[in-house]
Formats: sequence, structure tokens, C-alpha cells
Amino acid sequence: MKSKTLNILRTEFKQQHILLFMTCFLSFYSFSQVKTEVDTTKIRIGEQINYKIKVEADSSALVVFPEGQTFMPLEAVEGLEIDTIKKDAKFFLSRIYKLTQFDTGAYTIPRQKIIIGEKTFFTDSLQVDVNAVEVDTTKQKLYDIKPIINVDKSAGNWWKWLLGILVAIALVAFVLWWFIWRSKPLTEEEEIALLPPYDRAKLALKKLDESQYLMRAEVKEYYSELTFIIRKYLDEQVYDRALESTTDQLISRLQLLKEGNQLPLTKETIQNLESILKRADLVKFAKSSPDMALAEMDKATIAKEVDAVKASLPEPTEEEKLLDQQYKEEQERKKKRRKVILTVAISLFLLIATFAGFGIKYGFGYVKDTIIGHESKELLEGDWVESAYGFPPIWIETPKVLKRTEVQVPEEYKDRIKTSVFRYLSSDSAIDIQVSTTAFNTTTTPGERPKEMSDEEKSKDLLKASESYLKKLESEGAQNITVKRDQFITPNAAQGLKTYGTMNIALESDQTELANYVNLLFRAENVRQQIILTWRADDNYADDIVERIINSIELNPNQPEEEQN
Repeated sequence: MKSKTLNILRTEFKQQHILLFMTCFLSFYSFSQVKTEVDTTKIRIGEQINYKIKVEADSSALVVFPEGQTFMPLEAVEGLEIDTIKKDAKFFLSRIYKLTQFDTGAYTIPRQKIIIGEKTFFTDSLQVDVNAVEVDTTKQKLYDIKPIINVDKSAGNWWKWLLGILVAIALVAFVLWWFIWRSKPLTEEEEIALLPPYDRAKLALKKLDESQYLMRAEVKEYYSELTFIIRKYLDEQVYDRALESTTDQLISRLQLLKEGNQLPLTKETIQNLESILKRADLVKFAKSSPDMALAEMDKATIAKEVDAVKASLPEPTEEEKLLDQQYKEEQERKKKRRKVILTVAISLFLLIATFAGFGIKYGFGYVKDTIIGHESKELLEGDWVESAYGFPPIWIETPKVLKRTEVQVPEEYKDRIKTSVFRYLSSDSAIDIQVSTTAFNTTTTPGERPKEMSDEEKSKDLLKASESYLKKLESEGAQNITVKRDQFITPNAAQGLKTYGTMNIALESDQTELANYVNLLFRAENVRQQIILTWRADDNYADDIVERIINSIELNPNQPEEEQN
């Protein structure tokens, strides 16, 4: 009986050992499929930890590694590509995550979920110490923080526009100078007109002597020219109606001037002039034809009498010379004034014609904004910047670089969320661009599985975030907010919620201004991403800016993990 009892106890003991062994073996087998390694558990602020997850799986098993900010409170800087090694029917996969932290303290890396086939495995949590950087001020001097240095922009194509404008201005200036301001060479008639009356009369007589009138028996033309020369001279120097007077009237006037001692002409001079003028009248009106010798003699007599009249004229007084000089100066001023008026008129015409031409082609508002300047237009046509903000990154193209903005997080949420905000606000055009990423800490207790968000929960979260944004607008003084919501899909198929509409913004002058807004929200497993755009409703350039920004948005598709084999 005693021996039988002992055998039963031995059998039960063996069975318990076998069961314990099998349990330990299976547990070891299951855990051996997922292993973690870190290169260090102590770092200084800003340094990185290489956190490595190693997985052993069948070649047919589907393996999913952690994605996004699942390592909070440490920040995932980068997830390297998965390294795969095949051995027999097994795959050995490994992936390195680079983690960092910028605050001192002891932090715990939460357990990470790895899916192998239809089974879920969890790594162990790990504590990491982040220490401050010690500075020995006895050996290393401390300096003030250097100010921000402005980087010169690239030259761009502005010089081509400037060169074109300068060429156009130079061309117009050359045309105005050539046709208006240039000192043109005088014609022969203009040079003769500038000569004194006596010199003009002598020159005319010389040209008459060189003419072919007498040789061609054109006596009438000859005497007409001869009498015109003497009458023109007398008209300018003696009697201002000599050209329109008859011969008797002219001789009577000369006789009167002689008797009044106003012009000391000799009796012989008056008689010679009367004789030649009457002979010329006979030639012109009675078809008289004196011989060539008499005609030559009459020309010589006129030349002599021109000298006699010049000799009898009194010298001009200083007052007369001054009046003559003032007259010439006044004529020059009038001439210059005409040139200025003509230049201004042509310049205004060209400017108006150019403005009208470009206005018809591009629109008068666009041309006006180009000349006067418009900040939204300059932002739209300037050099845009494409960059990634936050992690996971939001790729977006903006007119200017977005700058990091500090966000105050309540104390009770500091260990649960981490928010980074990037913003650009134009004070003149009132264009506001904001990009923010909020990472949620999903730390779980040992043995507890992280809860995955369903599509319905993600939709509710986005709707709740949208309502929070609208309440924030109201708290900032926005009125009459219109709300529309649509699904938004980025070019790389990331799905989110688009909330948009109009609102009245209060101004300092107790007036309101109509503005547009767009709020784009995306939700991943542990991250919410948001893009906010606001601008004036009457700014057409801002409409184009916002459209270009929205079309440039790219981020990882809205999936919790990426599948890797």
C-alpha cells in the first residue's frame, strides 16, 4: 500500500515537471520571436538612442512593426528601413528606431506592439535616463547667444525685368531727345533767316546775280525778285508796311521820313528807288521789257541804295539792344517750354497706353498691384518653400518658412501629449498659416494591450477637434461663422476632415471684416495633425495662395502601421 502511494506521488511529480517544462518552453519559444536591444540607457539632452526590435518569423507570416510616436515620452526621430535575413524557412527581421529627448529626467519607453501573423507580441518597457550637459566654466568661456542672421535670397529673375524696364526707358528717352531736344542742323533757309536784315538783303542780291532769269529772258521774274529784296529790307528797317504799299505810297512815306528828319536819306536815293520801282511796275503790269544792261544797272543801283539806307539808319540805343536781347531770351524760353510740354505729353501718353495695354491683357487690378505693390501678390509670385514640419512629417509648400511657435500645455496633460506648432502670419495681407502635430502618450501597464482606434473613433476625434477649433474662433471674437465639412484626401491618399467657411473678424475700429478659414485635420494611431489657413475674403491673391498650399499637402496615409514582410 505504501509502495503504491509512493509510485502515484512520483508519477504526479513527473507530470508536474513535464507540464512546467512545457510551459516554460512554450513561453520561451513565444518570447524568443521578439527581442529588443538598445545601445545605451543613459544619454545627454538631444542625444539619440538606437532602439532595435528583432523578430523571428516564418517566411509566410505577415510582420507589422510599430509606427509613429509610440515611444512617448521619448520622441521618435527616425525609423530606419527593415533589415531582413533569410535562414532556412525562417526570416530574421530587425528595425532600428532613433529616439531622443530634450528634457532631463528618467523616462520609460512603453511596451511596443508587434504583430506576427495573427498573433500580437509586446516588448518589455525600458527606463532611460536623460542627463544635462555639464559645462566646466573654468575651462570653457560662455558667450551670449548670437542673433539671427538674415540669409540673402537668391537673385532670381528680377534682374531680367529690371533690364527690360531700363531698356524701354532708354529707348523712349532716346526718341524724345532725337526728335525734340536734339540741336538739329539748320537748313539754308533757317540760317538765312537768322542773319541781320542787311546781310540777308546783300545775300539775296548775290543770289539774284547768280540766277538765270536774264539769260532766260525772264525779266518779269527778275524785277519781281529785285523789288521784293528792297521792299523787304525797307519793311524790316524803315517802314513796316513797305511790302503791302504801292510804289507811290512807299515813296511818299520815305519822303515824309526825310522831311521829318527821322531818316536822313538823300534826294538821289529816293529818286533812284522811285525810278526802279516804277520800272518794275511797268514790267509786271504793262509787259514792258527793258534790255539786260538796264536790268543789270538797276540791280547795282539797288545794292548801292541798300548800303545808303543802312548808313542812314541810327545806331540802336542800349535800351533797344536790351529789349532785343530780352526778346531773344523770351523766345528761347518759349521754345524750351514747348519742348517740356511736348515731352511730358508724350511720356504721359506712353504711360497711359502701356497701362491700358497691360490692363487689357492681364487686368487693370493686377497691373495696379504690380506698380503700387501688394503683399499677397508678392507672396504668390515669390520663391516658395517646400518643407516637412513635425513628426510624422507634414510636407507642405508655403510662401515663407513656418517658424516654430511655443504652445502652453496644461500641467496635467504634459505627460500625456506633446504638441509642436509651426506658423507664418502676414501682418499686412492677414494671411495666417499654421501646421501643428499633437502626439499622444499611449503608455500601458505591463500585461495590458494598447487599444487600437477604430475608424469611427477617429472620425469622432476629428469632429471633436473641429468643434474645439470653432469654439476657439468664437473666444477670439469671430462672429457669424459659417461651417461646412467635407472629407479631404491628400495626393498620396491620406484621409482627413476639412472644415471651412467664412467669419467676421473684429477690427480695432469697432468694425468687422469678412474672412475665410480652412481647418484640415488628420488622425493616426497616436498622432493628430492639423493645418489651419485664414485670410481676407476680398483678397484674390490669397485665394490662389491657399489653393496652392492645400494642393501641396502630403503626409503618410492614415494607417496605424505599415505592413512589412
